[in-house]
Amino acid sequence: MSAAISLLNVVPDNKKNFFNKLIFRLLDRILAINKLDGLYRENNLHGLDKTTFAKSLLDGLNIQLLGLEALQAKIPKTGPLVIASNHPFGGIEGVFLAWAIEKVRPDIKVMANQGLKIFPELEDYFIFTNPLSEKDPKNAPSIRTCLKHVKTGGALLIFPAGRVSYFHKDTKRIADHSWNRLITSIANRSNARYLPIFVSGFNSPLFYRLGRIYFRLRMLMLPRELINKRNAKITITAGEPIEIKHYAKELDLDTQTALFRAQSYLLDPNWQTPWPADPVTQLQPLAAEVSGETILQEVLQLPNEQHLLDHKDLSVYFGYQHQIPNTVNEIARLREMVFREHNEGSGEPLDTDHFDATYTHLFVMKQHTGQIIGAYRMGQTDKLLADGNLENLYLHPMFDFGPDFVNRQQPCLEMGRSFLIPEYQRSFQGLFLLWRGIGAFVCQYPQYRTLYGTVSISKLYDVRSAAIIQQAMVTPTDKVVPRAPFEHKLHPEVQDFAKQHGLKDHVSALLKGIESDGKDVPILLKHYNKLGAVFHCLGIDKSFNDTPGLLLSVDLPKAPEKLLKLYMALGWQEYKDYQA
Repeated sequence: MSAAISLLNVVPDNKKNFFNKLIFRLLDRILAINKLDGLYRENNLHGLDKTTFAKSLLDGLNIQLLGLEALQAKIPKTGPLVIASNHPFGGIEGVFLAWAIEKVRPDIKVMANQGLKIFPELEDYFIFTNPLSEKDPKNAPSIRTCLKHVKTGGALLIFPAGRVSYFHKDTKRIADHSWNRLITSIANRSNARYLPIFVSGFNSPLFYRLGRIYFRLRMLMLPRELINKRNAKITITAGEPIEIKHYAKELDLDTQTALFRAQSYLLDPNWQTPWPADPVTQLQPLAAEVSGETILQEVLQLPNEQHLLDHKDLSVYFGYQHQIPNTVNEIARLREMVFREHNEGSGEPLDTDHFDATYTHLFVMKQHTGQIIGAYRMGQTDKLLADGNLENLYLHPMFDFGPDFVNRQQPCLEMGRSFLIPEYQRSFQGLFLLWRGIGAFVCQYPQYRTLYGTVSISKLYDVRSAAIIQQAMVTPTDKVVPRAPFEHKLHPEVQDFAKQHGLKDHVSALLKGIESDGKDVPILLKHYNKLGAVFHCLGIDKSFNDTPGLLLSVDLPKAPEKLLKLYMALGWQEYKDYQA
């Protein structure tokens, strides 16, 4: 056994007396270390280099790894990188993750438990620590080595739990121990990108039963559990690399470490579901574009008070379908064009309905060409509900508005169907002018104190992102409920993080870890949040390709003063002081 592996290899020399050798030889058999030694010999593992050893060990156990290509595609090829994973098995995941990551990052180092010293061939991968004794002074050099490695541009893999996952009596779940905030400290101090990983799987029921009797038995059982992984299929799920600016935002280390742990569990494939199939399966060709000349002719006929403002070569107007039918058609065409880019829209040549005839259309137009760059559709609820019929509201089929909801208590503007054409979507100017137009409109009609409406959560977002936004932003109320609610449960470990720390301050970091194209919180949602919006519920819009819509309301006079000044200019104080 001296040429292979044994518990004797990790026992200090001064303890290797005759009695201890007998005990450990007996344990070798009870704990299946003799089988591990047999595996070692059968596959000629002794003396191999680390890469060949890791591959031969996996082949010898016939372990099939799923998700390797996706993992490797997400690993940045250069630069400081901290990778963290849950620790479901207690050892073999360190071997196969190091081997897989090395193909992209030959500089990979693994902060590892001393128990892995039973594989001397792998020592070049590892920087060893004693996770069961966090205050062990012998850990300090290892920590300094890890930090130096990352600071100089290296990649570091850590299992921050420091021990194998186990059964938690309080939650009745098998999960990692609390993560060590060392991972956060190293990531922050090295300005590294952070890559979360989740490894799916469990050890045997016996392992967890013995661990509940005495926690150190888990460590002793690990060789048997490694042998039990023979012929296993193990799924590795990688998140997206996250820049430091998205995760290190004035958080204390404990909260940030818990966030890193939640990001790993958020990746568990057992808690991922796709969006249901779209009801819109065929897209008809878009309607023909309305000429700018036709639009200019209609706009010039509008009363002066409907010309809200000019800014450089752009003008903002509002109008009604009976005044500007061709302009509204072009708005509907552009809406459909833009919404299709976000997997929304009707699939029809125009995004239109009978509400276009009763709602107010606010739009931004190029002064000289008549090209429309963006628009909002606004419902003046005092007019729409003059007969008390809630069916006059576009959002009525989507939400059950109770008698105490604000739109049944006072005049409001129901906001919806907003868009900007692609070339203005990343421009401050486009969104600014839409809101500058809204500000000018309410200054003319100051009875509208509240705006309400929905922010669409495109199905180009992951379902988990919509669930995170819902849990983070919504303040539950009994004044309004969705008729078709959005329902998706987050992983229980993520739920526990949310209960303890909340999600509102962590939405961007969580989304950055799962959205493959780097999507953040929708811009319009961010904007409403800055205005002081209250988010009431998330429902499915059955008339809009089953798109989730987050219902919100804004008490506009109570919005931050700097935003009122920005959007209402000189009229902000008069609007704020208005008494109905």
